[in-house]
Amino acid sequence: MSSAAATAVKNQAADVSETDTPPALTDGFQLVIDALKLNGIENFYTVPGIPISDLLRMAQAEGLRVISFRHEQNAGNAAAIAGFLTKKPGVCLTVSAPGFLNGLTALANATTNCFPMILISGSSEREIVDLQQGDYEEMDQLAIAKPLCKAAFRILHAQDIGIGVARAIRAAVSGRPGGVYLDLPAKLFSQVLDEVEGKKSLVKVIDPAPAQLPDPSAITRALDVLKSAKRPLIVLGKGAAYAQADEEVRALVEKSGIPFLQMSMAKGLLPDTHPQSAGAARSMVLKDADVVMLVGARLNWLLSHGKGKTWGAPGSKKFIQIDIEPKEMDSNVEIVAPVVGDIGSCMSALLAGIDGNWPAPPADWVSAVSARREANIGKMAPKLMSNASPMNFHGALGALRRVVKERPDAILVNEGANTLDLARGIIDMYEPRKRLDVGTWGVMGIGMGYAVAAAVETGKPVLAIEGDSAFGFSGMEVETICRYKLPICVVVFNNSGIYRGTDVNPTGGSDPSPMVFMPDTRYDKMMEAFGGVGVHVTAPDELYRAVSEAMDSGKPTLINAVIDPAAGTESGNIGSLNPTSSVRKAPAQ
Repeated sequence: MSSAAATAVKNQAADVSETDTPPALTDGFQLVIDALKLNGIENFYTVPGIPISDLLRMAQAEGLRVISFRHEQNAGNAAAIAGFLTKKPGVCLTVSAPGFLNGLTALANATTNCFPMILISGSSEREIVDLQQGDYEEMDQLAIAKPLCKAAFRILHAQDIGIGVARAIRAAVSGRPGGVYLDLPAKLFSQVLDEVEGKKSLVKVIDPAPAQLPDPSAITRALDVLKSAKRPLIVLGKGAAYAQADEEVRALVEKSGIPFLQMSMAKGLLPDTHPQSAGAARSMVLKDADVVMLVGARLNWLLSHGKGKTWGAPGSKKFIQIDIEPKEMDSNVEIVAPVVGDIGSCMSALLAGIDGNWPAPPADWVSAVSARREANIGKMAPKLMSNASPMNFHGALGALRRVVKERPDAILVNEGANTLDLARGIIDMYEPRKRLDVGTWGVMGIGMGYAVAAAVETGKPVLAIEGDSAFGFSGMEVETICRYKLPICVVVFNNSGIYRGTDVNPTGGSDPSPMVFMPDTRYDKMMEAFGGVGVHVTAPDELYRAVSEAMDSGKPTLINAVIDPAAGTESGNIGSLNPTSSVRKAPAQ
């Protein structure tokens, strides 16, 4: 080779070494975070552990808020109610197998309640799971999750993370919302991809929950049935609250002049004190109405399936149902006017048909509902004003009713048996999506998860009213509340037992009844142990003052509200579901 040629080769090599730098790389960890951030996910609810610990550290470094719980079921409940409050899927991350199973109850409950949620779990590698070779926490999680959620996906390759996350988001929020499971095998996180190609693989979901317009003929049919009613009733369900079509719902109710009944998580779409509210006349209106329009409410057990004594004589009423899910129609009784579409679109279409010539509901029906409501409110008033000590449920809830009335934008979380059943009817709500409770399944243990997410997602003060039994399912999360310094006041109605604290062992043995707890338990000391404020009260006036101070201070607070152990009835409104044997053994002699 000539000297000139050698010099040329040398110079070319120098040019390559100076310009041919290695391409920037990304990996599965980063792509999961980037995909979620691209689609507006801001908060993670989780319990850390392998293989998601590094993912959570990176997410926090990227500016996402990571709320770390003490149990995955509570993290999952937080994600579920975050979805209800925001209409974006709440995200819960868990470790594999036991962590996944702990989160699965919340995922199934989210699907049943139509809350958009994504449960993301690390998992064992497919090749090991399929051959059942005994990997660490080996489990076919996708197969287990599928029957319990709206959709389930597994991502095996880093280049598919973008499309997998997009599919999960769209599935969670489109149509009737629900829970989605996303399975991420541990090996996925360490897969490496060119950074440019990685960014190209991400997908921003466009119009994830498109409007579903009702058929005009369905709107006409519904209006004709409603117009013919002599005793019409509108029932608003939590689907109507989720829709965030608040102005349209209110306009329809007020323009029609029809009495309305709000299911518990729909309370506040219109104030419970609204003159058309039939909440305090529930039994009467369900029994006597001749046309019932269901708006985002299902005829499940909470409405006695639309039949039986609750609804009066068989065939005495016609149902109009507005729902985004066609399969919901005729689920229990005939729906004479089904309207399929999203609540906002349906409300707008119905409003367009209620013009100035719309007939007001018959005056005798409206006055009868109003009279029954006022009579029932009058009967209840003395019970709510009691300042007796020890407290009963009515006196204690009367005090909290005043607290909520003075702070209508605070969020109320509620669970328990008597604590839930009575609070639903006693505590008035004034704004939409301010009441969060056990929902369709009546699942206990949602309290602390819901309270944490409500505070995180809205920034509003939260009042969690808990039965002592229900509190036990998630009570350790008071540490989470204190750790994140959240403005949550927890009130534990402490009557020392499940339903009541007076049951005894029928054998006379030393073991206590399974229905009772330790007497005189000081739940307030739990909050104090983690640096929060603990308060012990025994009378309604004390309770009112303590809760008012806590709500105004914004400090994590737990109030141990002592309730008479003899107060309470078994299962509240569902005692009939607890069968009693007709054959009883005689007690041992």
